[in-house]
Amino acid sequence: MTDTRDDCPQTVPAPDNAFCRFEDQNAAQSMAKDLTFHPNNAIHPLCEIAVAALQQHLAGQNEWKHNFGLDSNGAGAVIGKMFGILVVRTHDGTLGYLSAFSGKLANGNHHDKFVSPVFDGLKADSFLNTGMIRLSEINGKIAALVQEDAIFHQPAITQLKELRKTHSIALQKKLHEQYNFSNKAGRVKNMVDIFTTHGYRQPPAGAGECAGPKLLQYAFRHHMEPLALAEFWWGLSPKSTTWKHGAYYKPCKEKCAPILDYMLSE
Repeated sequence: MTDTRDDCPQTVPAPDNAFCRFEDQNAAQSMAKDLTFHPNNAIHPLCEIAVAALQQHLAGQNEWKHNFGLDSNGAGAVIGKMFGILVVRTHDGTLGYLSAFSGKLANGNHHDKFVSPVFDGLKADSFLNTGMIRLSEINGKIAALVQEDAIFHQPAITQLKELRKTHSIALQKKLHEQYNFSNKAGRVKNMVDIFTTHGYRQPPAGAGECAGPKLLQYAFRHHMEPLALAEFWWGLSPKSTTWKHGAYYKPCKEKCAPILDYMLSE
C-alpha cells in the first residue's frame, strides 16, 4: 500500500489545552535556536523545563486517579507509566510543548493536558469492545463445558478454541489497521504497512500506543514543528522490568522505531 496525502482538515492547533506555551518566550526562543529534532538526541534544557511542569501536574492534579505505587493511598494494581513531552513550534512561531502517556491512563485515553490517542479503542460502540465481548462469551462457553465434563465435550471445546483463535487474530488485525500515521511530509501510512516494510510479520502488541508516536502524530496533524523529545518513567516498575521512577528513557526499538522512522521521513 502506498502513502496517501493527509487531507485532515486540522490545519491549526486544536481548540483544546494539549499545547502548553512556555511562559518566557524570549528565553525559549534563544534556547531553541538551531535546534534540530531527532528522537535520540540528548535531553534538551527545554525538555527539562517541560518535564518538571508535567511532573508537577502529575503530583498535584485531581482529575483522575491512577495507582503509580508512589504512596499508600493508591487502590488497585500498581501500574507505573511512561510519559513523554515534545517541545514544538506552532505555525505562528510560538514555542511550547505537548504531553502524552503510553497506553491508557486511569483506564482512559483522554485527559486534560494530554494529546489524544492515534486510535481510541475504548469507545463504547467500537468494534474492539464488541469483539472483546465476543471473546468473553466464547471463553465462558469453554469454561462451562470444561466444568460440566471436559472429556465428553472435548470436540466442542476444541471447536470453540479454534473459533476463539480465529476471532482473536482477526480482531488484532483489524485493530492494527486502525492506526494511520502522518509523516512530516503530510503523507499517511497504515501501521501494518510500516512494520511490514521493516520486516515484521505483524506489528507488536501495543504498537502505536507509546508516547512518542502519539506526540508526533498530534504535532504533524496540527502543523507544529517538533524540536525535542523526552520520555520518562513515573511510578514503580513492573517486576519484569527495571524502569526507575523519574528516569529518562529513549523510545523503544521494537514498538516505536519503525513508526518514528516513517513519521520523520520526507
